[in-house]
Amino acid sequence: MWLFAAQYNSICSKTLTVIMDSQPDISMSQTLSIKMGFRFCCMSVQQNNDITGYLTNLIKSRHMDRRSFIKLSSFAGASVAVSTGLAGCTVSNSANSQPQTNATFTHGVASGDPLKDAVIIWTRAVPDSGAGSGSKSGVAKADILWEMASDADFANVVSSGIVEAKAIHDFTVKVDVAGLSPARRYFYRFKSANNTSPVGETRTLPEVDVSNVTFGIFSCSNYPAGFFTPYMEAAKDDNIDYVLHLGDYIYEYDGEGYATEHAKEIGRTYAPDNDTELYTLTDYRNRYALYRTDEGLLSLHQNKPFIVVWDDHEITNDTYKDGAENHQADEGDFYARRAAAVQAYYEWLPIRPPFGTERLEIYRQFTFGKLLDLYMLDTRVLARDKQLEYANYRDAETKTFDQARFMKDIGNPNRGLLGETQRNWLHSSMQQSQAKWQVLGQQLLIGRMLFPVSIFNGVERKAIPDHVHRLANIKRKQKQGGALSEQEFALINTVMPYNLDAWDGYPVEREQVLMQLKSIGKPVIALAGDTHNAWHNKLTLKDGTEVGVELATPGVTSPGMEHYLSMGDEKAKTLADDLPLLIEDLQYCNLHQRGFMTLTVSQDSATATWHYVDVILTKAGKVVNTHSFEIKA
Repeated sequence: MWLFAAQYNSICSKTLTVIMDSQPDISMSQTLSIKMGFRFCCMSVQQNNDITGYLTNLIKSRHMDRRSFIKLSSFAGASVAVSTGLAGCTVSNSANSQPQTNATFTHGVASGDPLKDAVIIWTRAVPDSGAGSGSKSGVAKADILWEMASDADFANVVSSGIVEAKAIHDFTVKVDVAGLSPARRYFYRFKSANNTSPVGETRTLPEVDVSNVTFGIFSCSNYPAGFFTPYMEAAKDDNIDYVLHLGDYIYEYDGEGYATEHAKEIGRTYAPDNDTELYTLTDYRNRYALYRTDEGLLSLHQNKPFIVVWDDHEITNDTYKDGAENHQADEGDFYARRAAAVQAYYEWLPIRPPFGTERLEIYRQFTFGKLLDLYMLDTRVLARDKQLEYANYRDAETKTFDQARFMKDIGNPNRGLLGETQRNWLHSSMQQSQAKWQVLGQQLLIGRMLFPVSIFNGVERKAIPDHVHRLANIKRKQKQGGALSEQEFALINTVMPYNLDAWDGYPVEREQVLMQLKSIGKPVIALAGDTHNAWHNKLTLKDGTEVGVELATPGVTSPGMEHYLSMGDEKAKTLADDLPLLIEDLQYCNLHQRGFMTLTVSQDSATATWHYVDVILTKAGKVVNTHSFEIKA
């Protein structure tokens, strides 16, 4: 028996009315979570007596206590044993149902966006009559059986169903499996008529009594730059419970572009039909398909649940809300390009879009019992105002810098990264949080990365490390009690932001967010990616008050400052020692190694460990050194 869209929407509408009448103090995000959870289900949904009966009784009673509200939130947020709109409807929950279509699982399995009672599972199943992408395949869809079990042998299957892998969604399948137990490890797989996928391992979030949790944290994986060794190393680490990916999961450049110097020699070039910059839906889909052939990425997805957020390269470099640095007028409509990129992202990543697949909002919250709340933020796509550029304030002939105009623009209170709606959501969520630790998962460095101005005044790029070393020696002299000349004092104390694409370019909103962090009175850790290097900063208000700690993960393969400044390892190590002397809030950095970061959070402390690999140009790479730092609650 089936519940069709009109009837389903009616129940949804009436239920929302009950919510608003009975729970006038619920937050906007809670209401939207329920609304979108229903709205973006399939056009027809298999009737589930527990849910429909519950909703019917709820509507009749016109009453909802907090426990009922939480129960409804669980139904809506986890869906009704159906996939997201990307993958089609569940057509049966019977364990005896068998798929009738021959199909091949071309890109392994993945899981993500775990909740205490649900998790997304993912695969790609291409009908055997055609292995092409999207509409190129000869068959428009394939029916696929999915199974979730409590054991690796699938002796105890706790949930299963049939979903459709459709050409219109690049044959990707996403199932939101609900009704699971908290803090449990599960195993899942997919079956076609003639093939079985690899077995994936995932876990739900804890609900209570969690003593510690460990995250593996990643960003900036560039395929032609090298093998994804950090992913492979993390996949072997049994201590990692969940993976956080902070963006730049793919790059949009062409085969001769950024970080392609070694691509041919290591066999990491793009296929002829994907060798140009990415503009269309097919372009983005094919790039994801290529990335998901990397053995390290396949293994990490198979073994750990991901919680992801995008940065700019999932669309194009230095994206902002109505354009991008790497999008020119002759490259077509920016919004069409962005829509294609977002669709491919939702198709290929195991994410549960909180506002549905037609929307850009992906900021969302994950609760790990009363230990920590994780807030995944978007500082790129949704609300970011265009970046300022120093070049636009320098006279082309005289080279005079228009300081007054620059200060007016950078101090504009209406400029931001998060936007008012997301910022208010974050503040409200943190205020309501019952967890001890507050963790921000986002893309950009928040810390005040203020470099001496002299670095920007005509110093050749290759000469910057030596110039910084001279400045650092002046600072060392001062710390040892030596007297400085006026010129020396000015050299180390006249500073400016080095990266206006980061939070340094949006200081007004940064101060607002940092004040919010201070107001909640809890330990705060902000995570960042984007720069390809490792950083550890204190987060301070303008008056110097410390409100949190910032930890930034190195890139998986994307080259860092050692490439930009043409440094060897030793010079890069020297620069990494020098910068914390000159940048007040900077505690540590690594400027030349690729890798990842882990963060283990317990009641009394959190330990960040940076893991660095020795090589990414062969598959033989491994973790060779680490650096750790403990944060007291």
